[in-house]
Amino acid sequence: MDNYATQKEAARMGVITPEMETAARKEQMPAEELRALVATGTAVIPANRRHKCLSAEGIGSMLRTKINVNLGVSKDKTDYALEMDKVRTAVAMGAHAVMDLSSHGDTREFRRLLVRECPAAVGTVPVYDSVIHFQRPLDELKARDFLQVVRAHAEDGVDFVTLHCGITRKTIAQIRENKRLMNIVSRGGSLVFAWMSMTGEENPFFEYYDELLEICREYDVTISLGDACRPGCIEDASDQCQIEELVRLGELTERAWARDVQVMVEGPGHMPLDQIAANMKLQQTICKGAPFYVLGPLVTDIAPGYDHITSAIGGAAAAAAGAAFLCYVTPAEHLALPNLEDMKEGIIASKIAAHAGDIAKGIRGAREADRRMSEARRALDWEAQFALALDGEKARRYRAAAAPAEDDTCSMCGKFCAIRSMNKALAGDYVDVL
Repeated sequence: MDNYATQKEAARMGVITPEMETAARKEQMPAEELRALVATGTAVIPANRRHKCLSAEGIGSMLRTKINVNLGVSKDKTDYALEMDKVRTAVAMGAHAVMDLSSHGDTREFRRLLVRECPAAVGTVPVYDSVIHFQRPLDELKARDFLQVVRAHAEDGVDFVTLHCGITRKTIAQIRENKRLMNIVSRGGSLVFAWMSMTGEENPFFEYYDELLEICREYDVTISLGDACRPGCIEDASDQCQIEELVRLGELTERAWARDVQVMVEGPGHMPLDQIAANMKLQQTICKGAPFYVLGPLVTDIAPGYDHITSAIGGAAAAAAGAAFLCYVTPAEHLALPNLEDMKEGIIASKIAAHAGDIAKGIRGAREADRRMSEARRALDWEAQFALALDGEKARRYRAAAAPAEDDTCSMCGKFCAIRSMNKALAGDYVDVL
């Protein structure tokens, strides 16, 4: 039996766990270097002891930026088989985590299936499941009912849970007095807010935080401290509600670390491009370097149908400034449950953003793929380019759809191709253009 409860406790004791070895190998770094980061809380390895098929990943600003894929059924869309297809596709495309946001049906059976089959980290938002689990109206749930659901998710093998611990009854007054344009757009945050409003009680995730820590410590579940007051439009960005909740999340981070519970902190949301870097630095200061997990941020509100692009712009800026974990956004954001193609588009957009951020902050090995791609382009080696591309199938389809007359060019430039001309000129060959 291991003599440590969590990855953080092991790291603090000087123990390099198998999960640390796996994650360090993926980062091309010594396991001891990663152990030191986990010991301080500046990196986490979400790894529930019951998730036996997990291929562990490290999450931290000094590691490769990771991406998360949200999925799960709703009352209007209940095809669990499709959601499992999404899981398999997401893993094949390189997603580092999947979050089950199901809000209907047999959520526990689906969650257990995920843990049995998914090698990526599995996350959930237990508050979504509370009404379903007990089959009672929200206002009839008791504070300890929410804790019971967290325990159930931990027992099922979930690696990380989003818990909206940072809003309190004070937040109710703030929201009512400050007249935010979009109020609270966090689904979990709105449920906690509504429960407090209807019952007159304090947020159970805040009031019983120490008990939550004991549950997470027992199974080594990483807490993702949810940002209930994340801005849902650029006008609400960096307002009093958001920043005050962040301060509270910083305090809760240190309380978790005192129990050797791993912590991530969630962030915006919607945010103008010029505020992103400052928000990342503020979080790093207030939360003592705990990994920052951001939804986007979306840098404009006017692009429904294209929010995977607005998110990728913000995600690249956030990653470059220190964000560790990007939650993908699909073209269906704000509009519908994403289908398989929406999910693919969202993953590719997030991977581009993550990689761009890694290049900017000098993550080891980040530039190597770009150099290999440049070498393949210089050699006009199309197969190598397809192999190196984030979506080689799409690149191949574009080339095949407009096949060039000459194999060593594309249909855009033909013999006017600059690379072809330079290769010939430097080799002393005749440059035939016409």
